[in-house]
Amino acid sequence: MSLENSDNLTSNLSASDLRTRQMLGMKGATATETSIWKLRLQLMKPITWIPLMWGVICGAASSGKYTWTLENVLISAACMLLSGPIMTGYTQIMNDYYDREIDAINEPYRPIPSGAISLRQVITQIWILLIVGMAIAVALDFWAGHESFTVTKIAGIGAFLAYIYSAPPLKLKQNGWLGSYALGASYITLPWCVGHALFGELNWKIVAITMFYSLAGLGIAIVNDFKSVEGDRTLGLKSLPVMFGVDRAALISAIMIDIFQLGIAAYLVTVGEQLYASILVLLVIPQITFQDMYYLRNPLKNDVKYQASAQPFLVIGMLVAGIAMGHAGI
Repeated sequence: MSLENSDNLTSNLSASDLRTRQMLGMKGATATETSIWKLRLQLMKPITWIPLMWGVICGAASSGKYTWTLENVLISAACMLLSGPIMTGYTQIMNDYYDREIDAINEPYRPIPSGAISLRQVITQIWILLIVGMAIAVALDFWAGHESFTVTKIAGIGAFLAYIYSAPPLKLKQNGWLGSYALGASYITLPWCVGHALFGELNWKIVAITMFYSLAGLGIAIVNDFKSVEGDRTLGLKSLPVMFGVDRAALISAIMIDIFQLGIAAYLVTVGEQLYASILVLLVIPQITFQDMYYLRNPLKNDVKYQASAQPFLVIGMLVAGIAMGHAGI
């Protein structure tokens, strides 16, 4: 997305709206902030926490053993804190740190390229979030009685993926397919498996199903690449919009979002959960509608509008699938 488009996007927003967008980590938030704590929060991009926190809920549902006790609610909240603000915040800051040259082109108003926060402060925040996250993961394993420290291992995998996604020499985001899938798996597979492991027994079927589901997440990850097309192209990063062009990448994204959700619905039919499969299919239909209305017509202009209108149906579908898996005893 060009700076000119970004200006058009925010020209009609009030100062209060701009500050809100800035705190949430949304694009086009050009308000100036000086509070170090607000800058730290902006780096963590709270708007990105929600899918991972929701993934924990889906995992708890797929375990088939979650009960509404005060203890379980508190443990779920701790797990959502781990998956959302802590580990997602860590991931977002890591990405901003290594993408500072790209952001200087695409989003120069971000805290790091604008110079509002020093690199030393950014590195310190990364380490604090990582240490706190691993400590919470260990505590959750002790609560669940995991001798193999399942939650800690998953948190470690997530931290490692975040690093190799953003940092050289691997920098998975340089490869459109690998980078987008790593992002999709981080948003679906990892929090889902943590939620499932806390209240049930994590097994290979759940891992395989959520990794398949993450291919729909790959499509969602492509949507996030459109805001960085100019910087990615300038610095030689092969995101899918750069590799295939904006329109073709949008079509690939839409197809993957729809096909792999329908694949999950087909699987639910095979395990005898036809009702839940039907609900999932019905939830895909409005997503296709919004793809036609907004996304495919102008992905650069309508990416945010599309996500706001279509993604609620995707995340509700994830919960439907989780409940179905728990009901089927997968």
